[in-house]
Formats: sequence, structure tokens, C-alpha cells
Amino acid sequence: MKNMLDYVAESNDVMKKNIENSSNLTKTLVEEYISGNYKNIWIIASGSSSNAANCSKNFIQKYLECDVKVITPFSFEYCENNFKKEDLVICVSQSGYSTNTINALQLVKNKGKKAIGLTGDLNSDFKNYADLLIDYGVGIETVAYVTKGVSTLALFFMLFSLEAANSLGKITNEEKENIKLELKKATKYQKEMQIKFKEFYSKNYKYLTSMKNAYVCSCGSNIGTAMEGALKIGETIQIPTSYYEIEEYIHGPNLQLTPNYTVFIIDGGIGSNRIKEIFDGTRLVTDRCFLISNTLESNDNNILYLPAKISEEITPLCYLPFFQMLAFMVTDELNLWKKHPLQELMEQKVISKSENYIKSPLKIDDPESK
Repeated sequence: MKNMLDYVAESNDVMKKNIENSSNLTKTLVEEYISGNYKNIWIIASGSSSNAANCSKNFIQKYLECDVKVITPFSFEYCENNFKKEDLVICVSQSGYSTNTINALQLVKNKGKKAIGLTGDLNSDFKNYADLLIDYGVGIETVAYVTKGVSTLALFFMLFSLEAANSLGKITNEEKENIKLELKKATKYQKEMQIKFKEFYSKNYKYLTSMKNAYVCSCGSNIGTAMEGALKIGETIQIPTSYYEIEEYIHGPNLQLTPNYTVFIIDGGIGSNRIKEIFDGTRLVTDRCFLISNTLESNDNNILYLPAKISEEITPLCYLPFFQMLAFMVTDELNLWKKHPLQELMEQKVISKSENYIKSPLKIDDPESK
């Protein structure tokens, strides 16, 4: 049975295939965006899907020259759903059985707008609620802590914005192909990250397998990476983990620091000098501070340097495996897959998937989710 590492490795080939097939993969959503004459985009998603959307948000805004709002389904349902006619609203669930996102689809429909569902399973419950159902190209992933789904979703949104921008004349064919070449480079660096992380893990084994809490900090497009990193560490290694925008981290959260704290800092190529300053400052308090960077080449064991010479808004595709592999390897090493016995009672009381999910061939049923 496949585990998280298998899907991290598998994501590379899927991403390359999706880049080659970008026109067909995104055609339905591109046609909807253009025919609807939309101006702004709302992405309704939770968990890793929300994090993937945040990884691609700046890329979409750059090439479609529009505003992008990423909002969780619960907040969308109860607090913030004042979308306008010119807003494209996309509800995302990799499984297609998440009750909160199904509720979001129903709300969109009730307000007289086309309910658009983006999923990895066209045969899921989403088909009963979406007016327009789109497969984003993840394929099969049956592990609770999704990895391939995050990377392919972030890539899908990037490819969609490229194809739509090209169709609208915002970028030329040549510019589109050049950007796609950058995305292909990102898949190469993503594979390199998988190799480099294993070396990094070996060098820092004692620190990484004895974490008691963690911060993950970044800026720009890698806020999404930091969000996903914090989520993965928290749900697998089961330690308190928070993400922060890098400068906000030193405006309060840093006051908790002791030598026992673990801090991961992500440098994607913007604000690098300031990020390096904060990295050096944090190391005055704790030796458990690590930097992932494509600008600072170093032999320092606490720095993982990835020579990814690509635009900052694409770097999340390269960096996501760092946290995906960290989550799996530490959890597996320490045998932390089993949760507290009362957690099962909570899952029975507070259901997040529809009844049909139990019958789904893609239902998660593996040792890692127990």
C-alpha cells in the first residue's frame, strides 16, 4: 500500500504530464472564466486545498490581473459570502465528499450563481451539487495526509491562469510557453528537493525527531507553503505548530522562543536579506532554526539550499516536499500514526465527510490514517 513518500515521488511525473496537457486540463474552467466575463476569483477550500490555493494566489493575480480571495467553506457559509456577479466562485475538495465544501456549493446555487466544483473525483458527491464539475488532474491518492493533491492543485491554478491570460491576450503565446518552461524547471527542482531533504534529515536527525513545537515562517507565495508545513507537522507529528508571515513572527510570536523551540524559515527569493537577518537572529535563541532557501548557498547544516532559479511565485512547487517528507519521516520513525483513543469518538461526533464517502473506492483506509 502506498504511503505519503510514494505520493510525493509520484507527484513529479503527474505535474510534468499536467503541464504538457495544460490546455486540455484547464479548458473547461478557462472557457467558463472567459464566457462569464469574470473580474475576480473566490476560491472556497479548506485544509490542504486552501493551502494549495494560497500557494498559487500570487501567480493567478500576476497573470490574470485580478483579485483572488481564498476563504474557508465555514466562513464562506456563515460569515463572508457577499460575492458579486463578476466574481468567479470555485469550491474545491480533493475527495469531493467534504460536507463543508458541499454546503458552500449549495449556498452558491441558492444565491442564483453557477456552482463550480473542482475535485479529484468526478464520481464523488460533488456531482450532485455542482452545476459545473472539473477534475484538476491529481489522479488517485488514498492517504489521509495528502501530498500529491496539494502540489497538483497549486499547479492547476497556475496553469489555468496562464491559459486564461493567454486566451484574453494578457500574455503572448511565447510568454506562455516561457512560463511553462519555468514550471517544468520547478518539477526538476521538486525532484531535487526530495533528494536534498533526505540529506538534510540525516544531518539534523536529532533535532527533527525531538521537536516539541514549531513555527513555520515565510512571505509572498510561500505563505501557502508555510500554512501547509504547519498543517502537516501538526496533524502527523502531533505537536503545536503555527505559521506566520516572516516579519509578523518577530512582532510577538518570537517572544515565546526558548532554546527548545523549532523554527522553519522559507526564502523564495523576495525579502531575502531581511529573511536572512531574522534567521540569524532566531539562531541566537535556538539552534533548532532552519532555513530553506534558493538564494543563500551554504554548507551550514541548518540551511537547505535549493538552486531553483525561477520566479518566486513558482517556488512553492519546489518547497512543498520538504514539509511533506518531514511529516512522514518523523511520524514514521517515532511511530506516531496512532491518535489518542478519544479522537475516534470526536470523529464519530463531528463528521466532515458525507455518508457516501464510506463507499467510495478512493476512501482513505491505510495505516497512516489510524
